[in-house]
Amino acid sequence: MPKERSVSRGDQRWAHFRFSVVGPLLAAPPEKGELGCELTRLSRKHWRHPITGDWAVFGASTIERWYYRALRSPKDPVGVLARKVRTDEGTHPSLSLPLRDTIHSQFQQHRDWSYKLHADNLAVRVEQDAHLGSMPSYESVRRYMKAHGMLKRRRLGGKRRTAGTEAAEKRFEDRDIRSYESAYVNALWHLDFHHGSVRVLTSPGEWVYPLLLGILDDHSRLCCHLQWYLSETAEKLIHGLSQAFMKRGIPRALMTDNGSAMTAHETTQGLQRLGIVHEKTLPYSPYQNGKQESFWGPVEGRLLAMLDGVKDLTLSKLNEATQAWAELEYNRTVQSEIDCPPLTRFINVKDVGRRCPQSKALREAFTEELSRKQRKSDGTISVEGIRFELPSRYRHFEKVTVRYAAWDLSHVYLADGRTGKVLTRLYPQDKQKNADARRRIKEPIAGSPGSSCEPSSGEMAPLLAKLIADYAACGVPPAYLSKDETNQREEKPHE
Repeated sequence: MPKERSVSRGDQRWAHFRFSVVGPLLAAPPEKGELGCELTRLSRKHWRHPITGDWAVFGASTIERWYYRALRSPKDPVGVLARKVRTDEGTHPSLSLPLRDTIHSQFQQHRDWSYKLHADNLAVRVEQDAHLGSMPSYESVRRYMKAHGMLKRRRLGGKRRTAGTEAAEKRFEDRDIRSYESAYVNALWHLDFHHGSVRVLTSPGEWVYPLLLGILDDHSRLCCHLQWYLSETAEKLIHGLSQAFMKRGIPRALMTDNGSAMTAHETTQGLQRLGIVHEKTLPYSPYQNGKQESFWGPVEGRLLAMLDGVKDLTLSKLNEATQAWAELEYNRTVQSEIDCPPLTRFINVKDVGRRCPQSKALREAFTEELSRKQRKSDGTISVEGIRFELPSRYRHFEKVTVRYAAWDLSHVYLADGRTGKVLTRLYPQDKQKNADARRRIKEPIAGSPGSSCEPSSGEMAPLLAKLIADYAACGVPPAYLSKDETNQREEKPHE
């Protein structure tokens, strides 16, 4: 049996074209002796070239060869009409072995060069060294380099050359890149900020470009929450993420990049307390969060395109339009990759998420946990340069654990350093209120039997009584001379 071979797009065009020429002769075979006349008639016609599209004519002998080749292959009359593969295909005969070694060496040294720049420098090397042979064409050099995987290096991180960018590029070149998808709804979320292309007018009268916080579910592609902010901070991230939790539930994992807002202590510790695995992409590797990156396309192409030219666009008006677009268009439009609307898939597929706690629990979760030393003089601690008073029942603690968010010192919590459980809320020191000279009675220390003091029994301490008894039992007189201890009257002489 003849060995099957793959047919390129150009070969398919030639095969289909040749079959269209001789196909009528196969469908209605000419009578005996009339084949030559039919071939002559076809040779006089003008045909569109299958590759260039120009008008062309073909000789009768050529058409006859096509005809008999298709006639003798009833199983695949079209495939046999494709162009034959060259016997030297893939061998690159125009490049000598020394020249190939030079190309490999040059590519290893300069992986950022274009194919044209490689070919131009190779031409200079050929002129200087006759052992390399003749210089091939630019197309031959480019074809050889592509066939052997010598692709131009993809620069990650722009022009910045750091250890992180070098590691990211090495991983990009050495490791496979594969698309992935979680098996269930709320198994993995994606989060990122996007710099928008429209400006908004702020209350101080300034035009600024806002940033869009986007949160997507990996399996369903559902937009869990979208909101524009004026800055990318941990406060804004947690504000939007908490809203997504309230609307969609708590996911099992969250993927973000390594921005300062994503790696803030309030963010990372809050995700840990909520039982969410925080997966971060490698530095300078945005392709690992590809679903989130591709989501910005419809945001720019549809949402912001419809707002182009809107005068006096404010942040509130932009957010109002964004919410309407996300809920009524994006989440309800069929996505080609999943072949259904994201909302339909989100509802019908198994959900592994958890119920969202109350807003108070979310606020307590997204806090930073630190240790502070209590000042014994007034029972206060210092948080971000502000004094906070501790309840008197915790006055015996030398060091205490506090939880707070740096942007909201109105909610500072005292926590158990072992379990992380919130014990009570702390308030800033109010010196004006303390100036009224009224003081509370100290509360009992936690775990103590009570604060009531019993009157003294008047007895000597047990340890001291034991020491006196032991000293007396040894029979040695006291090692001191008494004075002013006897009755003064007894010391007077008798008159």
